[in-house]
Amino acid sequence: MAGQHGGQGIEELSREWRSWIAENLMLGSHPSSLMPVLQQAGIAENLARREVELALQSPYLAGAVRLSNRLAKRDWVIDIQRRLNQLRAPEIPRRHQLSAQAFLDEFYSLNQPVIITGMMDGWPARSKWSPAYFRERYAERVVEVQFGREADAQYEMNSLAHKRKMAFGEYASLVENSGQTNDFYMTANNSSQNRQALRELWDDIGQLPEYLVQGERTGFLWFGPAGTVTPFHHDLTNNFMAQVAGRKRVRLMAACEVARVYNQRHCFTPVDGRDIDLQRHPLMGDVQVRECILEPGEILFLPVGCWHFVEALDISLTVAFTNFKWENDFYSKYPKNHDF
Repeated sequence: MAGQHGGQGIEELSREWRSWIAENLMLGSHPSSLMPVLQQAGIAENLARREVELALQSPYLAGAVRLSNRLAKRDWVIDIQRRLNQLRAPEIPRRHQLSAQAFLDEFYSLNQPVIITGMMDGWPARSKWSPAYFRERYAERVVEVQFGREADAQYEMNSLAHKRKMAFGEYASLVENSGQTNDFYMTANNSSQNRQALRELWDDIGQLPEYLVQGERTGFLWFGPAGTVTPFHHDLTNNFMAQVAGRKRVRLMAACEVARVYNQRHCFTPVDGRDIDLQRHPLMGDVQVRECILEPGEILFLPVGCWHFVEALDISLTVAFTNFKWENDFYSKYPKNHDF
């Protein structure tokens, strides 16, 4: 945020510095607390003081402050739910063959996660799917995979830049022989290409008629080595994660924690799910982070807006579903501008 430089230093503040002053005043910072930062940046005291005073007198800032007050009221309402959530046990419940009505009443309609067991026992995929099986049956099929993730700290946000096509047999061998890595992963972002290329695989999975709309076979395939990481983010729909093979560690934060997870871009947060740094992200100290190990044969319900971090502990195969019987169109009213 540099100003315009003259012989006597900064003579006029840049647009960026003025935006910084306005944003901090809207967030409740005392005007005097802004002065040291501005002066340390080389802005003369009289210029800094004048700009802060102009901002305080601005009708535009007054309107923005009023809007900020409205948002603060909404945050207060959301915070009620956040605090009430903390009265629940941190363990994510496991329910065996949960009925559709109980799932709707106790979890789906309450935006609460649950692990459902005993619903995948008859899936052929449970006994058939493996890297060796994929090489034997589908080696020449061309699939799409995320590659080069370890060279890009924002690999999930930049997922379109990491797409690569290759033979499925070659990819299965990479998964089997590369040990622990996060460099490549077949994810839901690759679903359009892969559902068609591997269409027979959908005959090996159940379609969960208790919970999901029946019709055309659906699902998103996730397949990767131990060590793949999906960083904290939230989805715009309710999701099922059906774990076919391998284990995954999942960390969850309720949707109503949004004001404390440093969400500034779309559905992502810079908070590292492997090592939450409270010095860098102090508001996280008051966030309930729930954790589970999702075992093969278990289905995790991820409520819409729920922040989740996922780490594969083994070579992992997961099928995700979003075609629930109940209301699941929440993305239509999602903000069009993704900068928050």
